[in-house]
Amino acid sequence: MTTFPTAQAVRSTPEGLLWEPSERWVRGRKGEVTVVDSRHPVLVWEPGVPVPLYAFPRAEVREELLRPAKNPPTGTHTGSQTFYDVEVDGELLENAAWTFPAADLADHIAFEWFRRVGRGLDHWYEEEEEIFIHPRDPHKRVDAIPSSRHLVVEIDGTVVAATRRPVLLFETGLPTRYYVPRDDVRLDLLEPTGHHTGCPYKGIAEYWSWRGEADVPPNLVWSYPDPLPAVGAVQGLLAFYNEAVDITLDGERVERPVTHFTRTLAEQVRS
Repeated sequence: MTTFPTAQAVRSTPEGLLWEPSERWVRGRKGEVTVVDSRHPVLVWEPGVPVPLYAFPRAEVREELLRPAKNPPTGTHTGSQTFYDVEVDGELLENAAWTFPAADLADHIAFEWFRRVGRGLDHWYEEEEEIFIHPRDPHKRVDAIPSSRHLVVEIDGTVVAATRRPVLLFETGLPTRYYVPRDDVRLDLLEPTGHHTGCPYKGIAEYWSWRGEADVPPNLVWSYPDPLPAVGAVQGLLAFYNEAVDITLDGERVERPVTHFTRTLAEQVRS
């Protein structure tokens, strides 16, 4: 769980939720219909969940688009009290919104993001910037810093990348990621896959897989062709999952980290 800098900034509820007000202007849309338009959102952290979600004052939600949920779930979202289906232009998003029983949050409505579990709105914005996957945590840092360190990346003993001009990306809670200029990568050993993912801190990534016969997971390499401004230094550069490749930095082998990606990558190899 994120460590907060001041106890005064974050408040808690009897259910174990942590929350704090945000000054960001947040909007959520389904197609061209704005469902949420809030200048007074709150960020909420559920117990055991590393990323926050937003809850919004009822007055800043189009409640006429909400319907009492026909099949409300159980055991999801700590302390959730009432679930709503969201109906927009004839399309029903089941259990896409809910309320919390905590007194401090009783007049707020939270929403699922991007159909993560089969429901949710299509687009979310903070100010004029689209946000992907989940809200950004204000207590988390992501820094992309150019370097002159000597970086070598190997897959199954084959050097795939070697550079003295990497960009190191430091992200709270994750291992350092090493981004390599394309001219320093053996692109002939990689195959684009058409796979894409989104990150609220970096943008939309495209992926490559290893062409060789080594027993490695697919989509092992990624790049941000149009990253968010805060990490613009990684634009077009390629990064590799440290969890599944061998990286040497200034002559020293970097230990493969164990992260929440480790199990997923291993399962992809077995499949």
